[in-house]
Amino acid sequence: MCRTAVSIVGVATRLVQINMKARDDSALGGFWAKALGWELSSEGPGVTNLEPEGFVYPDPVAVCVDLIVSPEPKTVKNRVHVDLATTSAAHQAEVVARLTELGATPADVGQGDVPWTVMADPEGNEFCVLDPRPEHRDIGPIAAVVVDCVDPRAMAEFWGRATDWTVHRVTDHEAVLRSARGVGPYLRFVRASEPKTVWNRVHLDVRPYPGDDLEVEAARLRTLGAASVDLDHDVPWRVMADPEGNEFCLLTPA
Repeated sequence: MCRTAVSIVGVATRLVQINMKARDDSALGGFWAKALGWELSSEGPGVTNLEPEGFVYPDPVAVCVDLIVSPEPKTVKNRVHVDLATTSAAHQAEVVARLTELGATPADVGQGDVPWTVMADPEGNEFCVLDPRPEHRDIGPIAAVVVDCVDPRAMAEFWGRATDWTVHRVTDHEAVLRSARGVGPYLRFVRASEPKTVWNRVHLDVRPYPGDDLEVEAARLRTLGAASVDLDHDVPWRVMADPEGNEFCLLTPA
């Protein structure tokens, strides 16, 4: 495996969570809390937070999940999804059966004959239950956060410089990153033929380190190829898009 070290000098942000829109954040949060074995909490109406039991946020050992209520319907395949880890073929079958009992359903995204199982949660958000792989041993329930893209090499270039995550592998088909500490799930950018047509219902959230300046970091990301996204209301964080137009939030330093 080709491993490329990325300098983190001047880098002041890291992936901390994924943001998922939901018609019913509480109900969908209940599904994912049981699916992942994580704790469920809420910071206010329409917001449900998921993180491992005893987790001290933020820590790269886990990428947390925030579910935010939204009336907008899901119309296309999500460009961001999670891959769930398994330890054996029997465990994979057990996870699929358990998630089916919780309300997940089989999904066909054109995957063909593959060793993993593609499913959708109760609101139709796609995810994969992976076949057992050595690199996912002791990684936790989420093996990877996966982003569809046109050019994995360009995504590795941007995200490898935008965050302090290390680029592990880059090919024409995919780019793979992981936290600088070598813990937690992988971040995978996978080549996809479908173009981006709508606002992503699932997106990445990144956060600068304590003491860093939000506006300075936003400016740095723009120099790397990110764009600012204007909203019709004020929020304390910054909404941006990567060079392929995938929205992400730059949260306040913490």
